[in-house]
Amino acid sequence: MIYVFLAEGFEETEAITPIDMLRRAKQNVATVGVTGKVVTGSHGVPVNADITAEELKIGGDMEMIVLPGGMPGTLNEEASDIVQAAIDYCVENDRWIGAICAAPSILGHRGILRGKTAVCYPGFEEALEGAEIGTKSVVQDGRIITARGAGVAVDFGLALVGVLCGTQTQAQIRASIICDN
Repeated sequence: MIYVFLAEGFEETEAITPIDMLRRAKQNVATVGVTGKVVTGSHGVPVNADITAEELKIGGDMEMIVLPGGMPGTLNEEASDIVQAAIDYCVENDRWIGAICAAPSILGHRGILRGKTAVCYPGFEEALEGAEIGTKSVVQDGRIITARGAGVAVDFGLALVGVLCGTQTQAQIRASIICDN
């Protein structure tokens, strides 16, 4: 199962686009409302989460977590003990973590990006403690995939699809949505 965390003030495009790409790839995705069942994005779009953070069972079926950025969504994600526990589980059990925009700062503050290449929204680079700042829009280093921001949400979502489903599925979805880059 792939869990996408939604906290009040999340960036809508950075959450919904990867969810869409992953579901096109027939992956099981659940949205987790960190701040409640209905979570409002940074641009006023309310989203009904599949489960609340309190309902999340951290463990065996957790294959990947996705941390959308946005403000104050990133800060609200970072303040959540449940998000932090999910990050711990993924790191300790070699599971995938995707983080986009400001959200890689959550990993940086924890030291998880030390010695890795990562990217984030411009201005958050100092928060990626110990990371080498990459030059691409989406970067994979080990089991961590980071991306710059909303403008690369399709590429971020396709990168998540690629690591879970392979490059053939990734290419099929890219072609089906007329994504030429």
